[in-house]
Amino acid sequence: MDEKWTYLVHKMNPSDKLLRAWELKGGISAQVTALELESPCGAKKKVVVREHGQADLKRNPQIASDEFKLLQILKSAGLPTPTPYHLERSGEFFPAPCVVIEFIEGQTEAAPDDLSSYLQQIAAVLTRIHAVDTCLLAGTILPNQEEAIAEKLRKRPANLDKSLDEGLIREVLESVWPLPSSNWATLLHGDFWPGNTMWKEGQLAVVIDWEDAAIGDPLSDLGNARLEILWAFGVAAMNDFTLYYQAAMKTLDYTHLPYWDLCAAMRPASNLSYWGLEKSTEKTMRERHSQFVMQACEKLGIPYKRHATYKGLE
Repeated sequence: MDEKWTYLVHKMNPSDKLLRAWELKGGISAQVTALELESPCGAKKKVVVREHGQADLKRNPQIASDEFKLLQILKSAGLPTPTPYHLERSGEFFPAPCVVIEFIEGQTEAAPDDLSSYLQQIAAVLTRIHAVDTCLLAGTILPNQEEAIAEKLRKRPANLDKSLDEGLIREVLESVWPLPSSNWATLLHGDFWPGNTMWKEGQLAVVIDWEDAAIGDPLSDLGNARLEILWAFGVAAMNDFTLYYQAAMKTLDYTHLPYWDLCAAMRPASNLSYWGLEKSTEKTMRERHSQFVMQACEKLGIPYKRHATYKGLE
């Protein structure tokens, strides 16, 4: 068993014994490992260790401590988030800080039995995230989402992803950015999608992966979730989810939602081909992405011409 896990368990509680360690699959931005511990009285407990990747560390060298502080705040606010147990500083066994959090028994739901209930619960938890008092976040250093988008727009790649309308998306956003403020800045999850929710017996148990948390217009999270739900469940589900969210957040101004939809649509540019998807899945996602961009353009009164079929999926 890896010596570093024994060391980490000893740091957290010298009387605990490490029983086993195993990698948790599915993470992209961080290496995630589960540990099972046993106390002197025989009680067993599982925890999760999150080691952030180089891309996140380059963006924010303090990402581990920021995530740890944020999880403490969210747990205190009553949100369904993992309990943070330990922040490990860099040293002999860990080249960068990492966080140890609660292991939640549950699973992601790719095909929920009751889609309507699923979407209502997803929308409800997103509204709770956006309702967190931002004064509680004073001890954290969270990026400004609007500034992050501005930086991404400034760094225009030499080769645009034509298959995902990157050129059109950037032209539209560049013409209006920064958007005039129409909503209060709130806490953002930053990568809110069904894969970052865990479920148990039809109930949403926890929202995970908070390393992309930011401050900004709540429509940023909404736009990202709309695209992800479209990808996973189709147009009707996306529309139902949006209505559930809007019913709970009636005071928001949704005028700029099409622009935030386009921000979400820009995220997979030049990356989708490297996600290791089955060809049929990728083909469906590209078709739905095109629909997503088209509906945003229509709402903005911008002509849209569908791109040609992506080569390699024909």
